[in-house]
Amino acid sequence: MKLIVGLGNPGIQYEKTRHNFGWRAVDVLAREMEASSWKIDLRFNAFVAECFLNGEKIIFAKPQTFMNNSGIAVKSIADYYKILTEEILIIHDEIDLPLGEAKIQKNRGAAGHNGIKSVIEKLKSKDFIRMRLGIKSDEQKNLKTEEFVLQNFTDKEEKIVQKTIKKAIQIIRTAF
Repeated sequence: MKLIVGLGNPGIQYEKTRHNFGWRAVDVLAREMEASSWKIDLRFNAFVAECFLNGEKIIFAKPQTFMNNSGIAVKSIADYYKILTEEILIIHDEIDLPLGEAKIQKNRGAAGHNGIKSVIEKLKSKDFIRMRLGIKSDEQKNLKTEEFVLQNFTDKEEKIVQKTIKKAIQIIRTAF
């Protein structure tokens, strides 16, 4: 069994922000894999969908705990389904990567990302896989990080976002 989590913030006002890049990617991935419809699961404080791929159950999740507490939902889902840490993939925005880049990595620190920091703290491990989606752009000049990540992508950036999600999904399908 595998768990694929997209990090983001709940609420329509955050839907198209840079910080919700992970949510957007997991939405597309779940749809492409013909997962069940998203349903809120109060046990986990997350939207959850699932599918089977080659006989293996895959659970998709979008925590409703806000970014900085994402680890609460990830840990509760992993504990409930007895999912090993190395079978967890977290998809998230990455301010240290240029917009358009997608990198899959394992066993890394939080690098200042509070959602990842929360996941590491709750799982007591860095041994999960991360799909890092770059958001770094010229738009962040003169902005604090907290302000930048909560801005919507520009129309020009939105085209790059769509391509990046497709690229990330290809990487996930081959590496996870």
